[in-house]
Amino acid sequence: MAAAPQEHPLVLERSGAVARIRLDRPSLHNAFDAGLIATLTATLEQVGAESDIRAVVLEGSGASFSAGADLNWMRGMATASEAANREDALALARLMRTLDELPKPTIARVQGAAFGGGVGLVACCDIAIGVPEAKFGLTESKLGLLPAVISPYVIAAIGARQARRWFATAEIFDASTALQIGLLHQVVPATQLDEAVERQLALLLKAGPHAAAGAKHLVARVAASSDRDRMDADNADLIAMLRVSSEGQEGLSAFLDKRAPAWANKE
Repeated sequence: MAAAPQEHPLVLERSGAVARIRLDRPSLHNAFDAGLIATLTATLEQVGAESDIRAVVLEGSGASFSAGADLNWMRGMATASEAANREDALALARLMRTLDELPKPTIARVQGAAFGGGVGLVACCDIAIGVPEAKFGLTESKLGLLPAVISPYVIAAIGARQARRWFATAEIFDASTALQIGLLHQVVPATQLDEAVERQLALLLKAGPHAAAGAKHLVARVAASSDRDRMDADNADLIAMLRVSSEGQEGLSAFLDKRAPAWANKE
């Protein structure tokens, strides 16, 4: 186990092919400040570059997943210049993009409340599993602000129509609503949360490593494409490349031979 500096607590644990990153400021509901944003970004970049890591779980300590911005940090930024606020916002944008584009499948283990930037973290993960007691809110408009930096990821998760409501009202919503609008993929009792996460990890580790990691990039590219001819050509190129790749050849051979592929034995 490796831990970040204590002033910005974040715990990184590796177990086989899985890395678990835990926000560890329970007394502050795992709220962000500049230091935690920088540390989390660096930690994600680190595990993203590790070839033996095949999946990442993002979680929080204590009662909350993440309450978004730390109040003391917000107080400081309220008196800072517009230029300083812009640099601060760009740092948060880098964190969100790093998580969204991480070259590993990611799972958000949402054991409690997520507000503001915490919702952004959930939206950036490929799979999000929460408990019925979890609460969510894009509460920035109560402060005369908007969830601008996290908006691309939240809108991608819940859609523009839902985002227009929740961004404007700052209303708190529950886990069943989060499931309905697409922020969560699954809601399970707290006693079954770890089991549900492990089930998804097991599925990811049975998939081809490059295929599982590349799924998010395929989805993003297709969703952004407006040129159907180019999209068809790019997708044909991709499947052709995958079929002749070592991973594709092993996967197809294992299926035809009715055996487990080699990567399934390296969990």
